[in-house]
Amino acid sequence: MSDKLSDAVTKAWVRLVRARHTVVSAVEAECKAAGALPMEWYDVLWDLERHEEGVRPFELEQRLLFAQYNLSRLIDRLVEAGLVKRMACPTDKRGQMLFITEPGKKQRKASWPHYARAVNRHLGDKLTEAETEKLAALLGKLIEPS
Repeated sequence: MSDKLSDAVTKAWVRLVRARHTVVSAVEAECKAAGALPMEWYDVLWDLERHEEGVRPFELEQRLLFAQYNLSRLIDRLVEAGLVKRMACPTDKRGQMLFITEPGKKQRKASWPHYARAVNRHLGDKLTEAETEKLAALLGKLIEPS
C-alpha cells in the first residue's frame, strides 16, 4: 500500500469530508431553528424505537449515525427529559437496557418532518434519484468491511 495519494483520491477525500460537514451542519441548523430534537437525540431515539426489546448502551454506540463521544451523558439527558428509560439487563444484572418512552416516541415523530425536509433540501433536491442511488452505493463500499 502506497503512502502517496493520487489527485483523484485527494479530491474525493476533501470533497467527502466537506460534503459531510456542509450537509450535516445545514440540516442541524435548519432543524434547530424549527425546534426539532438535536440530531444526536433524534439518532438515539430512532434506534431505540426500532429495537423495542431494548438496547444495551454499547450496542447503541455501535449503531449511531453520528459520532457520540459522550454517550453516557447524552443518555443521562434523555432519561432526565423523560424520553428514554433505563432498566436492569435481565441477563447481566450489572448491565442496563435502554428503552424509548411514549413521550420519546412522540417527540421523535414530531421532529421527523423537519429532518425529512432538511435532508431533502440539502441532499435529495440536489441530486437525481439515479445519482442518489449511485452515491449510496459508492458510500456503501466505503463503510462495508473489506
